[in-house]
Amino acid sequence: MNNYIGPQEIIKKKNDFLYPCTHHFYKNPPQIVRGEMQYLFDSEGKKYLDCFAGVSVMNCGHCNPEILNAAIKQMKTLQHTTTIYLTEPIVNLAEKLANILPGDLKHSFFCCTGSEANEGALLLARLYTGKKNFIALENGLHGRTYLTMSTTAIPMWRADPNLDTSVTFVPNTHAKNKALHEAAEESLNAVEQLIKTKGAENFAAFIAEPIQGNGGIITPPKWYFKKLKELLQKHNILLIIDEIQTGFARTGKMFAIENYDVVPDIITVAKALGNGMPIAAFCTNDKIAASFTKPSASTLGGNPVSSATAIAVLDYIEKNNLKERAEKLGAKLKEGLLNLKNKYPIVKNVRGIGLMLGAELLKENGDPASEEVDFILEQLKDKGVLLGKNGLERNVLAFQPPLVITEYDVDFLLEKLDKVLSLL
Repeated sequence: MNNYIGPQEIIKKKNDFLYPCTHHFYKNPPQIVRGEMQYLFDSEGKKYLDCFAGVSVMNCGHCNPEILNAAIKQMKTLQHTTTIYLTEPIVNLAEKLANILPGDLKHSFFCCTGSEANEGALLLARLYTGKKNFIALENGLHGRTYLTMSTTAIPMWRADPNLDTSVTFVPNTHAKNKALHEAAEESLNAVEQLIKTKGAENFAAFIAEPIQGNGGIITPPKWYFKKLKELLQKHNILLIIDEIQTGFARTGKMFAIENYDVVPDIITVAKALGNGMPIAAFCTNDKIAASFTKPSASTLGGNPVSSATAIAVLDYIEKNNLKERAEKLGAKLKEGLLNLKNKYPIVKNVRGIGLMLGAELLKENGDPASEEVDFILEQLKDKGVLLGKNGLERNVLAFQPPLVITEYDVDFLLEKLDKVLSLL
């Protein structure tokens, strides 16, 4: 006999004590009470294969013993002092990050959330360039603080009706009824035209996710970011790459932008860095870092516990070859999804890299199959699989599991998805 209050009581308390903006998945949601690597368990003892990882957070698995032990050891020793006092974990983490960040990126400013990291990156770009405005991609999501919400182009996440006007959006690399390379060329042309029209002297930075998560796993062609970086460099505009969802081995590389052979000027990280412990950072090179001289701090950012945890995360990724694992199992999952695409006409597109994949569902008339996605998620949940959804119309199945999944798990997922698609 357990003492869990159950899903309905949780929903009642949500309605009574949280804000109405706090939504949840499923018509009949379970109460999740326990996690064990790639699995979650509900209040009734039912086991689920987690294929969303808390939105790309639990890359190393739920309640990973090695990572938990490092966090608990630090908790028992020193939890918090803030950065005005000298502690070792924060500088050891910064050093470890410097050794794995792309190119010449070396300096880190630690905070607690992806929104904070992106806000800090945008501030840093203004401080370094002395310019105010930003360019962002349509379908992008960068946070819920004022400036990051202003750079977000997904209507459902733009809650503030009076957002900053210093942001101009350009098309991303996905357009209906257009080939990927064509849409990508149009995106670059739009950036170039914008710079000509409004003047390079007005733009501090361009911010983009290497793969747009919430936007629908929008994955640019391999050459896109290289051409974009060349264009921006020519006009002294910085490139900020938001790796909040894509970072830390998910795409078969430590950072997704490495798949594009590009070194950004500023990179932001969060989510998987802490494997459930809140920690984030914006990172840059010597030259740009030197422009941030006014006093600044994040009270809890990079505290000893989160830093020790993040070090354990990076150690675990390296020791267990999670980059190679994500690449191999991602290829297996993608092949399986493409087979299902050939079998079921409702699956119109499969995209992504490594274990960050999306399957876009469209009806026969070309409309987004949003209701069908909800049906699939509900049915999969009943069959022991928790899957995500994204896209502007919420019609993209999102596959972002913990990177510790096995070949058996991939087969299990594909088998259950096949059965559910056959019900449509």
